[in-house]
Amino acid sequence: MFPLTNNPHFVHALFEAAALSIGAFYYRYLLKREGVSVSDLLSGQRYAVLLGCIFGAAIGNKLVFWIEMPHLLPLYWNKPEVWFAGQSMVGGLLGALIGVELAKKLSGMRHSTGDAFVFPVLLGLIIGRIGCFIAGLADGTYGLPTTLPWGVDFGDGIARHPTQLYEIAFASLLWLILLSLRKPWSVQSGLLFKTMLSSYLLWRLLIDGLKPVPFDYGFGLSGIQLVCSIALVFYAPLLFAQWRKLKETA
Repeated sequence: MFPLTNNPHFVHALFEAAALSIGAFYYRYLLKREGVSVSDLLSGQRYAVLLGCIFGAAIGNKLVFWIEMPHLLPLYWNKPEVWFAGQSMVGGLLGALIGVELAKKLSGMRHSTGDAFVFPVLLGLIIGRIGCFIAGLADGTYGLPTTLPWGVDFGDGIARHPTQLYEIAFASLLWLILLSLRKPWSVQSGLLFKTMLSSYLLWRLLIDGLKPVPFDYGFGLSGIQLVCSIALVFYAPLLFAQWRKLKETA
């Protein structure tokens, strides 16, 4: 085997940009289908929520990356590029969630807005992980060595778990499951998003056990796994409470 690309950083950046732009266009398409115009999106409460989502995702993205890689921060803290390096899907999602909730509280919005983000997020995740897979070792999302027949050699002569492909398969399956539940769950606004986010957090808690741990927080847990564990402790009860409401109204 050999490296899947000679310019992994460019490929990763290209797919990352594609994931963000295509996901955003898909989100806009879904809103347009529901009768939400561009002027509606860029004014009032919806605009506040959009800004909260963008800024929250940007902050969470970087913060969780450095929780994952704290040993590198003392080496690069005084370099300006430190604020642009590294990405974290978990951090982006959790940051966006917090940013949206703060924006809703400040703007007075009371209804849930998360369900519209579910499928654009999954689409962006799938596209982004394709770029991660092609980038190979330079991306740092590969798995531990394996003797399984589908192990992938990213160029160092070692067959590894293609955890990027595992995540694409997971996101695709989750898409199909949530798509089948979208209509029956529409009576409980926000349930679809809570299920998507909780499922992804649980997935990352498990699948990151097949990845190298850049910094061990104890018991073999990486920073991502630690963040997912804490987030699930606080977020899963909200999901279960809404599931109970759905059963009561069924």
